[in-house]
Amino acid sequence: MTSVGDETTVTIDVEGTPVSAVYSRPADAAATIVVAHGAGAGMEHPFMSGFTRAMHRLGYATLRVNFPYREAKRRFPDRPPVAIATWRAAVTFAAGRAEEAGGAAARPEPIWASGKSFGGRMASMAVAEGMPVAGLVFLGYPLHPPGRPDKARDEHLPGITVPMLFLQGRNDPFAIPNEQLDDVVRRIGPAATIEWIENANHSFEVKGAKRPAAEVGASLASPVDAFITSRSTTRS
Repeated sequence: MTSVGDETTVTIDVEGTPVSAVYSRPADAAATIVVAHGAGAGMEHPFMSGFTRAMHRLGYATLRVNFPYREAKRRFPDRPPVAIATWRAAVTFAAGRAEEAGGAAARPEPIWASGKSFGGRMASMAVAEGMPVAGLVFLGYPLHPPGRPDKARDEHLPGITVPMLFLQGRNDPFAIPNEQLDDVVRRIGPAATIEWIENANHSFEVKGAKRPAAEVGASLASPVDAFITSRSTTRS
C-alpha cells in the first residue's frame, strides 16, 4: 500500500485475484463514491482521476478500481460474472473503510456506485443482482453498440429501485437516438434522472472546445454532487 498526497494505492481481492485501486478520504466525508473504468482504459486514465479528485474536493471519499483484465494487461473486458464480482469486492472494501473511519457508533455511510460506460453498466448489473448501494451514477451509459439501437442493454434497469443519474453526451454513439435512452429513464420511473451534455461525445469531449481529459472528468463532479445531495438524507 502506497500513499501519494490524499490518495492511497490499495489492493482488493476479487475471488482470489488481486486488483489495484486508489482510495482517497477527506475529513468528515458524508458518502463514498466507488468508480470503475470503461472498456478501453483503466483507473489511471486522466478522466478517471480527474473525476475522483474533483469529488474528493467536494467532500466525498472515493475509490477507483481496476477490473481484472486491466491488471492482467488483457485487451478485452471481463465477462459480467467477473466484473460483477469486482464490483461487489470494491463496494465491500469501501464500506469497510467507511466503517473504520466512522466508528461503531456512527450511522452507515452511503456508498454510491459510478462508472464510465462498461464500468457503469456492470455496476447496474451488480445492483440488479442485489449489491447494496445508495445509488448509481452513469458516466455515459452504453445503451447499445454504436449504430445498433436494436441491441439495447436495458433489460435489467427498470427493476432497479435505488436512485440513478445518467450523465450522457448528446453526440454519444452509444445512445443515439437520444430518445431511446429518454424512454428507458421514463420506464425506470422516479428513481432515475437523465442530464444531457450538449454536443458531447461518449468521452464527454465537445467538438471545438478541446480540454484535457482530467478537466473533462472533473467537470462532471458538480452535477453528480448535486444529484447525490438531492437524494440523500445524510447530507446537510
